[in-house]
Amino acid sequence: MGILNVTPDSFADGGRHFDFESAINRAKEMISEGVDIIDVGGESTRPGADRVSEEEERDRVIPVITELTELGITISVDTTRANIAKAAIGAGATIINDVSGGLADPDMAAVVASNQAIQYVVMHWRGHAKDMQKSAQYKNVVSEVKEELDDRVIALTKSGVQPEQIILDPGIGFAKSSAHNWELLKNIDRLNLLGFPILVGASRKRFLGDLLGANSADDREFASIAVTTFLAKAGVWGVRTHSVKPHRDAIAVVEEMRK
Repeated sequence: MGILNVTPDSFADGGRHFDFESAINRAKEMISEGVDIIDVGGESTRPGADRVSEEEERDRVIPVITELTELGITISVDTTRANIAKAAIGAGATIINDVSGGLADPDMAAVVASNQAIQYVVMHWRGHAKDMQKSAQYKNVVSEVKEELDDRVIALTKSGVQPEQIILDPGIGFAKSSAHNWELLKNIDRLNLLGFPILVGASRKRFLGDLLGANSADDREFASIAVTTFLAKAGVWGVRTHSVKPHRDAIAVVEEMRK
């Protein structure tokens, strides 16, 4: 899953693909490198980020999604808002990537349930970006994330979302310390026991910088590729990354070694 942030303030690439033409050019580049899914986001969820209005988010993502569907690539929309999800589906998106797992907008479950051809990424979440790190308190992060994701699955299926629509995401970097992130990655097999596809978004995140002493997100790319290699060996469904080709290459090596 290639990241396409149509934002001015995302932590790794804010502003690089903010205007329409730059966003489409970046998408075409990712397609040429073998991306499977392009995840279009119009609101930064980096720690401390302020929210944007629904109108602004819509204006950022819907024209891009509409254009990209003409290129024949699977499109995901990164949003916590039901109305944006509905508009994105109408524009051609087939995956809703909701970092709140349906907690931010009580209408999201109904949108997903009424569009059973789409997939729904349910991320572990404990609050909006502005102050989510205050909730990075766990006695056992793996057990608690697993239990809280399971609770979301139960609630969503009671609301009509079909189990086969659901993809789970442990929420690396969201209300997590560096130690929490490493513990979740090392125990990703325990999340596989929930019985749903697992998506992991660790690309260029701060916990890698803490390990490497790398303040620049770009300087965390090699470490991100190492994480992708580990996750490919663990058999996760997908990885969400800022670059495409080096991660595809790493996955190809793992798949060849498996044969």
